[in-house]
Amino acid sequence: MQDVEDKTLLFLVVAVSLAFGWVLWPFYGAILWAIILAILFEPLYRRMLRSMPRWPSLAALATVVIIVVMVLVPLGVIANLVIQEAIAVHQRLQSGELTFAADFDRIREMLPVWMTNLLGRLGLESFAALREKLWAALMESGDLLAGQAINIGQTTLNFVLSLFVMLYLLFFLLNHGKGLSASIVDAIPLRAGLLQTIASKSTVAIRAILKGTLLVALVQGALGGLILWLLGFNAPVLWGGLMAVFSLLPIWGTALVWVPAAVYLLVTGAIWQGIVLFAFGVLVISMVDNILRPILIGHDTKIPDSLVLISTLGGIVMFGANGFVIGPVIAAIFIAVWTVFSASNPR
Repeated sequence: MQDVEDKTLLFLVVAVSLAFGWVLWPFYGAILWAIILAILFEPLYRRMLRSMPRWPSLAALATVVIIVVMVLVPLGVIANLVIQEAIAVHQRLQSGELTFAADFDRIREMLPVWMTNLLGRLGLESFAALREKLWAALMESGDLLAGQAINIGQTTLNFVLSLFVMLYLLFFLLNHGKGLSASIVDAIPLRAGLLQTIASKSTVAIRAILKGTLLVALVQGALGGLILWLLGFNAPVLWGGLMAVFSLLPIWGTALVWVPAAVYLLVTGAIWQGIVLFAFGVLVISMVDNILRPILIGHDTKIPDSLVLISTLGGIVMFGANGFVIGPVIAAIFIAVWTVFSASNPR
């Protein structure tokens, strides 16, 4: 009888948990970022709490205000600039003001015969053919953007609601996260010490990976946008934003943006600008990743670049834009769990 009751209770727990997750799913992005920000800024909350130990709620509120002012508002401003520059570039392409026909022909003449033949087999023997293929993709994306613009009024309420959910949950996690974590640890049927070790290692790894990923992306994007602005490129904030996004991918990273830009400058006659951009990319932008990432992540929580790359791409495929965080986080928890499991089962 006891066994039947235990199985029934377990079934109820699983069923109710799945139903609760289904109800919360529309706000999974807000919940995800609330948890991420709580993990990243928990040390700041502890510091605020030491200065006002009698008012934990006030310390949590002050931490949320700092996050909004120092992180969310600047990111919102940058995102708005990126969108505005992307729209401007799209409009210039659509109106014909921005064209690369002469540059394309010049680059094609410099290519070896085998590459010219390859372009011909791909149907890219002229700029007109290339423009036709790109134009189809641009029109498709432009129609998508136009559709999203029409729905802005409808989605604004959802955005405001998600932002409210994220900030409120962030406040709750900062203020009551320790007690909530203790309740979860007590509910999971594992030895307290073993589960605590897993939780501790996972938290340290997640915090290190997120700091190493997001901060490096912001610094590389800012440096890339700055050098492109100094060299006279149009839409430097847009290209800097693209560098920040591509920096999330190990191995290639920001080189996917600044290398083609440097080659473009060289073949179009801007020799010294191309040399400056190439040197800055190699000596400054790329070195930021080599210097900052080990400092922020540390040696003990270092995850192989191959695993970061695969988990990031897999996360994006499975979860969309939020996947660039979800993928590496799952990889960090995976490594933490298997490390603890290996240590607890010595041969």
